[in-house]
Amino acid sequence: MRSSLSSSTSPHELLPELIAIPGGTFLMGSETGRPDERPVHQVTLRPFRLARTPVTNAQYALFVAAGGTPPRFWDDPRFNAPAQPVVAVSWDEAVAYCTWLAAQTGLPLRLPTEAEWEWAARGARADAAPRYPWGNEPPEVAPGLSLAHLPMDRPAPANAGPVNPLGLLGLGWNVHEWCSDWYDPAYYAVSPTFDPRGPATGARKASRGGAWRHQIKVSRCTQRSAIPPHFRYNDYSFRLAADV
Repeated sequence: MRSSLSSSTSPHELLPELIAIPGGTFLMGSETGRPDERPVHQVTLRPFRLARTPVTNAQYALFVAAGGTPPRFWDDPRFNAPAQPVVAVSWDEAVAYCTWLAAQTGLPLRLPTEAEWEWAARGARADAAPRYPWGNEPPEVAPGLSLAHLPMDRPAPANAGPVNPLGLLGLGWNVHEWCSDWYDPAYYAVSPTFDPRGPATGARKASRGGAWRHQIKVSRCTQRSAIPPHFRYNDYSFRLAADV
């Protein structure tokens, strides 16, 4: 990757802004969505913090320089611009980055849970939440052209696109985002009410959000996805979370 990072750049300088997300109780899932979004169930979360944007290539470069594994497309000019979200990072590599940056900064950094991601995407609203993080319809990016159908051959910058009411960017489009949970399509039927963390084991890790590579780029707040944790796809990234 080509960037302007200097040897004196510190992890603190490239730590993304962490937005305070209030705790609350809400109905997670959707009765009109896909089968794995059901049943709708009550969830209560503690306050936490979530990064304003996904981790960028510029931020991830310090981890690589410190011995972290380079992403699969690290030398591909379509995917290595400093302001783009880092992509093609496996779940284990994303966790390793969180652990490394936590050690460098002293902050309790981690991946968000599915419940935290959905709560933040809906703007921490306990009442009727919007269909998407920014509203009930994808915004127009040009006359007659919806964000949902925007032609893309690579990820947009991490801070591009509509902002949600909490000030979060990149939610629901551009790149899928790893969550900490193992994925189980039937988990909602047995999910605990307080601070659910997902099943104890599984074959795939949960993810959220839409992605540039799909014909329809946007994803509803409640929509779930998952892939095996060792996969390194060029539309998969992650954002940091932290306990308060």
